[in-house]
Amino acid sequence: MTATLDIQIASTACDIPSQQQFSQWVTSVLKHLAQPDSEMTIRVVDSDEGLQLNHDYRGKDYATNVLSFPFESPVPLPLQLLGDLVICAPVVSREATEQNKPLVAHWAHLVVHGTLHLLGYDHIEDQQAEQMEQLERDILAGLGYADPYAEADAIT
Repeated sequence: MTATLDIQIASTACDIPSQQQFSQWVTSVLKHLAQPDSEMTIRVVDSDEGLQLNHDYRGKDYATNVLSFPFESPVPLPLQLLGDLVICAPVVSREATEQNKPLVAHWAHLVVHGTLHLLGYDHIEDQQAEQMEQLERDILAGLGYADPYAEADAIT
């Protein structure tokens, strides 16, 4: 199970993960869920584009960390196209600092979180949220990252 990624860097941030890191994180999700080889796009943006997309698609007037746009084909395709993730680099950096988390761990969490959304997982209802968060914990632990939902002061 592998991921073919189209990485689009539309950000001036200098601390964006490498293609290899993005691929490792997405592939970990696919392997954990026994998904077939898949293709998707990850677009890394700055705050202005993040705000515009969040406004246009969610009616929110702020840039958010990750937006997911699942692909839905009207006809069956020979390959699995998952869709697009848009990740706002300045928001990721700010959140990592505010939450006292390593930046790379927060990037990994948001890529895993967004990829799960592309695969149909959601967190609107409590039961869905618990299932999705546990998947995130398990996948991230397999990658060597701490529980992203643990209280910052509980991590020592």
